[in-house]
Amino acid sequence: MSAAQKRSGAVRKSKKGPSVGTGGYGRKALEGKGPTPKAEDRPYHKAFKNKELAERSAAKRAPSKGGAPSRGRSGGRAKGSEELVTGRNSVVEALRAGIPAKAMYIAIRIDVDERVRESLKIAAERGIPVMETGKPELDRMTDEAIHQGLVLQIPPYDYKDALETVKSTIAKFNKGHVKNAPLFIALDGITDPRNLGAIIRSASAFNAHAVIVPERRSVGLTASAWKTSAGAAVRVPVTRAPNLNSTLKGMKEAGVFVIGLDGDGDVSLPDLGLATEPLCIVVGSEGKGLSRLVRENCDSIVSIPINSGMESLNASMAVGITLYEVSRKRSV
Repeated sequence: MSAAQKRSGAVRKSKKGPSVGTGGYGRKALEGKGPTPKAEDRPYHKAFKNKELAERSAAKRAPSKGGAPSRGRSGGRAKGSEELVTGRNSVVEALRAGIPAKAMYIAIRIDVDERVRESLKIAAERGIPVMETGKPELDRMTDEAIHQGLVLQIPPYDYKDALETVKSTIAKFNKGHVKNAPLFIALDGITDPRNLGAIIRSASAFNAHAVIVPERRSVGLTASAWKTSAGAAVRVPVTRAPNLNSTLKGMKEAGVFVIGLDGDGDVSLPDLGLATEPLCIVVGSEGKGLSRLVRENCDSIVSIPINSGMESLNASMAVGITLYEVSRKRSV
């Protein structure tokens, strides 16, 4: 080894045997900090602040009971029990229809057109919080649905109990606080939200007091149903029956007559003699009609006279015709 190498220390004598370790003291540092938290879970991130603002605003506007949020799915992924309406056309139509909204999310640097302008205008008029959000976050929220930079968050609908609503309406009628005899519509196996929306609209037009939907195997009040009802869902409460047959039995005990609509009914609608009594009209699905147990719980099965060439009427159309006839008989 040269003198220069000795001075610089360029050549070192290698150690014999294994090197001494840290004794495990550095293990934590090697493990890392785990996966990166979601944006809305990071207090320093804008998404976290947006989420807090949306929740505070919704809490201020949330009704105590009988509110009108919807549950289900429309052009986007249901987030828990909340619904996301996605796409510019869907969002602006939902806002025009007066559907209750918790918040509206708009993409940063969105290409603004008339639909976006109108959506922002309606949101401002109704006090709906508007959140500017990055496209990746909107993609994540909607499960990669086509959102066109615009997403509307709909809170869940607050359903009242069907039998409690029936008993409350009867009590008000007996005290003279309700002018018309109690009138209800119950749905048996209706799964199309547009049918529900149309039925709510007819119920509002002919002074029905509530629409009853079963808890299982039935459509709920989604954004699509809200739009089809043309705002009537604000005026007519949609109630929920944990078990439709038990609810029908309870209604009969409370003095309500239950009639089912079916093409093979034993009574023709023009001959219905129960129209002026407290009444519940039950309609089944177009394919299966009334279920066996529901049919057994009806006081009468009513048919609507139609041209023999027609196989059946749409459920919402059958309800509308029946409500008209009931209203006509009540006004005579």
